[in-house]
Amino acid sequence: MITVDVAVIGAGVVGAAIARELSGCELSLALIEARSDVGDATSKSNTAIWHTGFDATPGTLEATLVARGYQQLGEYAALTGIPIEHTGAVLVAWNEEELAALPGLQAKAIKNGYEACELIDVDAVYELLPALAPGVRGALTVPGEGIICPWTTNLAFATEAVHRGARLLLNHRVTDIEIGAAVTVLHTTGGDVTARWVINAAGMGSDVIDRAFGFDRFTIVPRRGELFVFDKLARPLANSIVLPVPTSRGKGVLISPTIFGNVMLGPTSENLDDRSDTSTSENGFEFLLSKGAALMPDLLREEVTASYAGLRAATEHADYVIEADLNQHYVVVGGIRSTGLTASMAIAEYVRALLPESEFRQRSQLPPSPNMPNIGEAFARPYQQGERIAADATYGDIVCFCERVTRGEIRDALVSTIPPTDLDGLRRRTRALMGRCQGFFCGADVEAMLGGGS
Repeated sequence: MITVDVAVIGAGVVGAAIARELSGCELSLALIEARSDVGDATSKSNTAIWHTGFDATPGTLEATLVARGYQQLGEYAALTGIPIEHTGAVLVAWNEEELAALPGLQAKAIKNGYEACELIDVDAVYELLPALAPGVRGALTVPGEGIICPWTTNLAFATEAVHRGARLLLNHRVTDIEIGAAVTVLHTTGGDVTARWVINAAGMGSDVIDRAFGFDRFTIVPRRGELFVFDKLARPLANSIVLPVPTSRGKGVLISPTIFGNVMLGPTSENLDDRSDTSTSENGFEFLLSKGAALMPDLLREEVTASYAGLRAATEHADYVIEADLNQHYVVVGGIRSTGLTASMAIAEYVRALLPESEFRQRSQLPPSPNMPNIGEAFARPYQQGERIAADATYGDIVCFCERVTRGEIRDALVSTIPPTDLDGLRRRTRALMGRCQGFFCGADVEAMLGGGS
């Protein structure tokens, strides 16, 4: 049995951020994850947009935390080397209803404390995005929006938590909970964990954990979003994020560059019953192709490198559900949707503020924040750094030619604080296997290195 002061359930980006925050206090902490890696569920399959929070509902907890988290995450990315790009975004109106909605969205942004949005005419839209289809009526610019690597962000939080003394317990799915007067026992597939405080950041399972503590505050509805990833040759078509204008029919589909140099189209939005169904569908593909043809027809002339689907933990509420029960020493963090990546550090800060200051005292000394490997295209990669290659030739030995991943990068990932346990985990740490050939050329070599070969 493992005994700690605090157990954080869920090592997605929110749970990892909370673990990082609380591990800076004078107490012991365990970060519990059902899967074999951090960020292996919802957090690995989002749109990876760094949100300003301009379009959040003013006055909500989400609006407050996204605005705060936007600043925090931008600073943390600069500190740790998380790949991030300030691309800006454009909300494009294609009809009268959408055009009429733009001034209201600008006003909403101002209420949220973001005053940089500007209304632009048709000519200005095509000057920014000449590949857009004919028929644009106008747009609203959001210059502060950007893109970030969700994998590196999640990994950085978890790595820093471990450096601060947290225990990372992978393959520990919570199966039962015993709540006592002084401690709670979490029965997991990897053994029992006893804790004085439990933080529920379990994502898709957060409502189940919440009910185990006697509450019925929300129900998770898995919302599937399917996306296409286009080849890097498509990147000049969309150097800014193309956002849909929310209307009475929903939020719609976006086009966005990625920090890996690709272009992404999606997501769809489909409520499911199965909380693990991340399969793609024929209907989803047809929908995305029709939307892509209507928004940017030249994009569909480029090769599709990959398609994937992610699940969002939607609830019946329009806001985050973050509440503390001090009697049970329990905090729930539920209903964190696509803005959770941006808001993650602010959510962690908010959770800490709910807890007794007398028990959660800051440590006088903390280790430095980790220096994360750059797997984005905005800054020089190892294969482009002559001095680095001169010092260690493995950084000049390219293994994955599609993504320019070197033997040195793969080696570093395998001996890192939280090493990958499978090829998907290695892909998220290095970009190996995620290029045009999808591992056809380098797969055997990469798999050999994962298995201990040179």
